[in-house]
Amino acid sequence: MTATTGAPRRLGTAPDPADLDPAERYSADELAAVQLERLQRTLHHAYENVPLYRSKFDAAGVRPADCQRLADLAKFPHTTKQDLRDNYPFGLLAVPMDQVRRLHASSGTTGKPTVVGYTEQDLDAWADVVARSIRAAGGRPGHKVHVSYGYGLFTGGLGAHYGAERLGCTVIPASGGMTARQVQIIQDFRPEIIMVTPSYMLTLIDEFERQGIDPRSTSLEIGIFGAEPWTEQMRQEIEERLDIDAVDIYGLSEVMGPGVANECVETKDGLHIWEDHFYPEVIDPFTEAVLPDGTEGELVFTSLTKQAMPVIRYRTRDLTRLLPGTARPMRRMTKITGRSDDMIILRGVNVYPTQIEELVLRTDGLSPHFQLVLTREGRMDRMTVRVEARTDCPGDRRDPAGAELVRAIKEGVGISTEVTVVDPDTLERSVGKLCRLVDRRESGSAG
Repeated sequence: MTATTGAPRRLGTAPDPADLDPAERYSADELAAVQLERLQRTLHHAYENVPLYRSKFDAAGVRPADCQRLADLAKFPHTTKQDLRDNYPFGLLAVPMDQVRRLHASSGTTGKPTVVGYTEQDLDAWADVVARSIRAAGGRPGHKVHVSYGYGLFTGGLGAHYGAERLGCTVIPASGGMTARQVQIIQDFRPEIIMVTPSYMLTLIDEFERQGIDPRSTSLEIGIFGAEPWTEQMRQEIEERLDIDAVDIYGLSEVMGPGVANECVETKDGLHIWEDHFYPEVIDPFTEAVLPDGTEGELVFTSLTKQAMPVIRYRTRDLTRLLPGTARPMRRMTKITGRSDDMIILRGVNVYPTQIEELVLRTDGLSPHFQLVLTREGRMDRMTVRVEARTDCPGDRRDPAGAELVRAIKEGVGISTEVTVVDPDTLERSVGKLCRLVDRRESGSAG
């Protein structure tokens, strides 16, 4: 089936204001005062305890005392993922190791992993913001939460787990993989909430249908999806096929983990950033100038309450805009449109995988499972879109569907591509972050 358009099938209700955290009820002045006090404390903590920040601040000619208002943060240098890798494993810790209660790390597939540590207070704060996120998504104490994020060094599984427990929910720690068994557990345990990557949710939906189960008949009411960019078209696809509220959660291990920001189910109009813990900026990724709210650029975060590993102006590489709050007083970030380091420049045109995803989801007969393969012939770069047909797409419909997608990409993005429509279940599934891009230009292979 093809995702429908228009209003979502469900729309959750707002929580009772009395159930909100005090910070979720701050006035603008109250929030700014809390942010400034915490920011000043964080800058001093980082400068006094992390050699990297002392050297960076000294080289930039700034001291923590130079931050007298929130706008002064722009004077301070950025932190990058390379800084974390260069100080692997524990060079950015701001507390002795005997105060660290947990370590997490990235996969390290593109270099050394980035390692982060948490004190007991950090873990409490993390559980609090994830609990706040689940409540914003419509979760309530007593709900059962099926956690399909991976457990281990990846922050997703344990972050969701302890946040759900903090809210008073019952956790089903399913982790990733064993898709058929997860379907059985959802059928038997009847959770109201699932927390998982959106791409793996689609895999679970496919498995329900393979087993002859209508996904809309399950107990699920809320899906909290994160760890990878996803579009409004994918939200519509999931909500239509599951009959749930699909809500976005955002986080990254370098800043905390999941729970940095979350959509409110009653509006679904962008992710409210929990600004009492994380101070956001958006910068021009090339000039590094701070951009005004409402302008798209690269998202930058400064932690305000972290003890073990404070981060100052961390460049996330995620592209978004900051907007005023609606369901909460804190500012919203729009859905991530892509990453500044994932942008493909193809024959002079900037292309993001999310642009292709939107067009795939609008094309009858094609599933959301696709991959972009970059190759080079001579001096000319080429992109092939490999996309799975839907299970109900007849064989004689595949070539026309592929041709339709070629036209849509040419008209909507401005590039010429090839499209290969493959059988269902051909492309590798991911239980974590989905790899949309395969770059074969260096090897010269066009396979």
